Amino acid sequence: MEIPDRICAACDGVIDIVAALFDVSGRDLRHPGRGRLDISRVRQIAMYVSHVSLGMSMRDVGLGFGRDRTTVLYACHTIEDMRDDREFDAIVATAERVISAAFGPRWEGRQC
Repeated sequence: MEIPDRICAACDGVIDIVAALFDVSGRDLRHPGRGRLDISRVRQIAMYVSHVSLGMSMRDVGLGFGRDRTTVLYACHTIEDMRDDREFDAIVATAERVISAAFGPRWEGRQC
């Protein structure tokens, strides 16, 4: 299945920004396997902010990250549950603000 260019571009942008924010390799975040927990958690945050901040469907996020829609669903639920911790919530909120600023207000709510 061919992935639309704007989905690829959006997800690549999110991966690059989140990789820089968390000082991890974008290559590790793009790796098809699960990998280490710290890398997996950052990938989950990236998928979460793609869905929440950019309004992308879980299907599109899955396509852009090379994952299944149910993997994105699991990531979003996991991150949402972890946001009960204030420190973790602040980290995710920072990622959301940076992604929203990077993509601009015209992106939000756009159908991908």
